[in-house]
Amino acid sequence: MKQLRRNIPIALFTAACGGELAVPGAAVESITATDLGTRIAALASDEFGGRGPSSFGEDRTMEYLEAQFTALGLEPGNGTSFYQDVPLVRSTAAPGAELVIRGSSGTQRYRYRADFVAWTKRVVDAVSLENSDLVFVGYGIVAPEYDWNDYAGLDVRGKTVVILVNDPGFATGDSALFRGNAMTYYGRWTYKFEEAARQGADGALIVHETAPAAYPWEVVENSWTGPQFSLEAADGNMSRVALEGWITLETARAIFQAGGRDYDQLTQRARQRDFAAVPLDVRVSVSLQNQIERSISRNFLALLPGTDHRDEYIIYMGHWDHFGTDPNRGGDQIFNGAKDNATGTAALLEIAEAFQAVGTAPSRSVLFLAVTAEEQGLLGSSHYADNPVVPLAQTVAALNMDALNTIGRMRDVTVVGYGNSALDDYVEYAAADQNRAVRPDPEPEKGYYYRSDHFSFAKRGVPALYLDPGIDHVEHGEAWTMARLDEYTAERYHKPSDEYDPAWDLSGMVDDVAMLFRIGYRLANSRDFPNWREGTEFKATRDAMMAGR
Repeated sequence: MKQLRRNIPIALFTAACGGELAVPGAAVESITATDLGTRIAALASDEFGGRGPSSFGEDRTMEYLEAQFTALGLEPGNGTSFYQDVPLVRSTAAPGAELVIRGSSGTQRYRYRADFVAWTKRVVDAVSLENSDLVFVGYGIVAPEYDWNDYAGLDVRGKTVVILVNDPGFATGDSALFRGNAMTYYGRWTYKFEEAARQGADGALIVHETAPAAYPWEVVENSWTGPQFSLEAADGNMSRVALEGWITLETARAIFQAGGRDYDQLTQRARQRDFAAVPLDVRVSVSLQNQIERSISRNFLALLPGTDHRDEYIIYMGHWDHFGTDPNRGGDQIFNGAKDNATGTAALLEIAEAFQAVGTAPSRSVLFLAVTAEEQGLLGSSHYADNPVVPLAQTVAALNMDALNTIGRMRDVTVVGYGNSALDDYVEYAAADQNRAVRPDPEPEKGYYYRSDHFSFAKRGVPALYLDPGIDHVEHGEAWTMARLDEYTAERYHKPSDEYDPAWDLSGMVDDVAMLFRIGYRLANSRDFPNWREGTEFKATRDAMMAGR
């Protein structure tokens, strides 16, 4: 492939300390499609086995990253080591489980994978529900700020709750309900299970619907079967519900009908603030046999030390992991994870190379963080944020890269979570230099802000930026771009078919990586500490953190 070098104008950024800071053209020009493609192809090759945590694919990934960052002249980011250990528990449920529903009309049996998936985060060899009463709790949300409580007056101890995914605002289209079409954290499946546990439920089953979940059932099937990783709390995760899972829409309809209930009528009622939970008059039984293994996975850290303010840090991050290899699968068994997230991992190296091409170190230090087990629930980034190598109060910002652009240049760039923090201003500067518009997430109902590793930093107060490529392709426009994004979600997302394609047009990725370099370069040579906007749920945590510096 002929090396692609874009003639991007040199921007002048006004630094918070005064004066003007030129972004060296040589640094921007070092970011090329050829380098990105070579690195993505290596990370997404079959030789890396799908980069599963605690697998031979992890070992090869760590060796590759250490060799690459060392060649670029960066230092270990965790003292004398490039690694931070992340203790994981891997639970693999036997695939023969059956979901049994008993009611007055008889007994119904549902198949694992085809009709439901289930697991336990408890570190135990077996769990079971025996004739647990099913209760429909609507969206399963307790949100005082929205005057919403689906568990009001309800005791679900010893029971199993059935929950709708996303927020009521998505279902109604009412902009005054929660955040309207934009998903809040209350709409995420992680929250649903957390709240069910707080309420004392024995089990929690989320109803899958493609539009509000933002992905088809096959993604659920691939993501929540086979080995499931988790971090282990001191109580062995016994504070979690015994059984967590998803059921298909068809399964949900049949279960409701078995209890003499109409699914569509009840889901309509669940969208109202005065909704009261409804017993389904059926009981559920399911048993899971677990194989438990403990392992150590690793976050990778490489450091470019700063000069005058080397104890302040800009973090570039992306997850290196994917789903590894499934030997029980017919056909292609390797989940190569080329777009998700060999692209972001390759971009870490490109940005490190760009900083080195400047020729002089920045004022602040830059930490390059490739985290593990994102696909298992942001585990690596959560572990880092709970056990930071550099203090969070000295972390200026976290810039996340996940599933970058493979379809060409855009007229715009998307800030997922636009309006949350002053980092938006840095995006505006960098986007103007590329003559690109800055826009909010065009699909806020999918809750992307809560679905990648920056969120682990955000909820602990660190301003965190997550860019998407944009949707207005310079040649094909918006409709074409959205069709390509939908095609990826339907056909390759979390599937073995997410493989590197030499025909990808990486010119848009070059633009995006250059933009992220410019943002980080400006932050790394500034005295500014961007904060969250007023009214953002993370600001109080950051303010308290910074007051204690």
